[in-house]
Amino acid sequence: MGRLVRIGLLAGMALAVLQYIRNPDARSPFDPRWESFDPAPLVMEGGDPYIRALMRTISYSEANDPQPYSLIYGGDRITDLSRHPDRCVPIVAGPNVGDCTTAAGRYQFITTTWEEQAHFYHPDPDGWWLWRAYSFAPEHQDQVVHDWLNDPYAWGVDLGTLLRDGQLADVLYILSPTWTSLGYGIETNDLSSSLPYIYEQVLQEELTQVEELSF
Repeated sequence: MGRLVRIGLLAGMALAVLQYIRNPDARSPFDPRWESFDPAPLVMEGGDPYIRALMRTISYSEANDPQPYSLIYGGDRITDLSRHPDRCVPIVAGPNVGDCTTAAGRYQFITTTWEEQAHFYHPDPDGWWLWRAYSFAPEHQDQVVHDWLNDPYAWGVDLGTLLRDGQLADVLYILSPTWTSLGYGIETNDLSSSLPYIYEQVLQEELTQVEELSF
C-alpha cells in the first residue's frame, strides 16, 4: 500500500502544479508563502510530538483559521463550548451539496463522530451518561483527537510508528475516510497537496518544543 499511496500523492502534487499553471493567481504548493505559514498551536500540553504535528496538519486542511476551535462549517462561530453545537449547516459545495453537516471545531467533528469518540477518549468522566454533555472546550477537542489517533486499536495500525518511519502518505490515506480533505478523500481542497510540507514544518516545531522542555 505504501508504494501505491506515494504514487497517488505524487499524482496529486502534479495535478496541483498543473492547476497552478492554468491559474497562476491560485496559491501553489511551492509558493514560498507556505514556508512562513504557521498553523495554530495546540491548546493541550504534552503528548506525542508526531501525533501533535499530525493533529495540526489535519486541522490546517479541515479548519484553516486563526481560531479553529470555535469554527463551524460555513464560517460561523461557536459561542458555547460546553458541548458540541450540533447545528446542521447546509453544504454549499462539493459532492454532498444540498445536504447539511454538523461539522464543528478544530477537527470539524460531526455530532455523531464527536459522541462516539468522546465516549472513549474524553478526559471528563462526568459526561459518560450523556455524550452530548461532554465539554467541547479546546483542550478537550485536542485530547480526544490525540488519544484517538494514538490508539492503534482504533486504526488497526500504530500511526505514531508510521510517522516516525516517515510514512506520512500512508497515514493520510488511512485517515482520509474520516477527514475527507487529506488528499485521498472525496473533498480534497486547494490545501491538500501542501499537507506534507505543513506537517514537516510543524513537526520540527513540536520536536523543538520537546527538546526545550527536556533541559
